[in-house]
Amino acid sequence: MSGYPVFIGIGSNVGDAIDNCIKAVKEIGLIKGNRIVAVSSLYRAEPIGHIKQDWFVNCVVKIETDLTPYSLLSDLQDVEKRLGRKRDIRHGPRTIDLDILIFNNLIIDDDKLKIPHPRMHERRFVLEPLSEIDENLIHPVIKKSVSLLLNEVGEEQKVEPLWNWIKPDISLLKAQ
Repeated sequence: MSGYPVFIGIGSNVGDAIDNCIKAVKEIGLIKGNRIVAVSSLYRAEPIGHIKQDWFVNCVVKIETDLTPYSLLSDLQDVEKRLGRKRDIRHGPRTIDLDILIFNNLIIDDDKLKIPHPRMHERRFVLEPLSEIDENLIHPVIKKSVSLLLNEVGEEQKVEPLWNWIKPDISLLKAQ
């Protein structure tokens, strides 16, 4: 199978955040039409905004999918629900957050879906793991590489790798 390349941002700061992220990667790989291509290491990131909450654990997964962007969004929202996501407070604590960062080179901007993710270029916790997978990936709107965007975002937001050995094993996450 080969399909469209898609990069998905994953984050959690409720419960066992590391386990939540690993479960999310596995669930994404089990979606019919998806194939996991790469998974970044896990990172610990300071939350953005004014809501007092625990730091997040974040990673990025690259898949190839046969799904449409809207079908993938629906399936990712189903994964979030299965993993206990509640949408109580905007930008608040969450068991899991799954965001389509880039879907092929598509640009979508409507009420239901925005691709590329509208703030990904401002977020070190997205750019660090994304650059680990593909630092030369070009943002379809801004037309800059992920590595250049990472250099431009600065060091204000604290993002730390969670030990080099905490990287999900792709072979264990592939659909049976």
